[in-house]
Amino acid sequence: MASAPPSAGLADPPQRSWTFLTNHGHVLLAVANSADLRVGDIAAQVGVTPRATLAILHDLEEAGYLRRTRVGRRSHYTVDAHRHFRHPATAAHEVGELLGIFTAGSPDGAPPVL
Repeated sequence: MASAPPSAGLADPPQRSWTFLTNHGHVLLAVANSADLRVGDIAAQVGVTPRATLAILHDLEEAGYLRRTRVGRRSHYTVDAHRHFRHPATAAHEVGELLGIFTAGSPDGAPPVL
């Protein structure tokens, strides 16, 4: 007699209060995947407010992880994949290593690079 899968008839597990990547990481991934996204689109994708998204974009730009170029009324972002992670435990690695896992913009998965 076949048994039902463990999840059969059960509701989805409750949402957890943490994720492996921070909102900063998710915003950087969104920009690496599509350099011309509007702030509202990034916010919706990440699940934060547009105001929080602007603050994160400012943080990332100020720290050198991305560069913003105005194109008419829009912003175009370029990610510097060669910047190293900020945490001492991962500082030997470049953010491009992480972006390469999640981006599909180029044949080799590499994000736009400065």
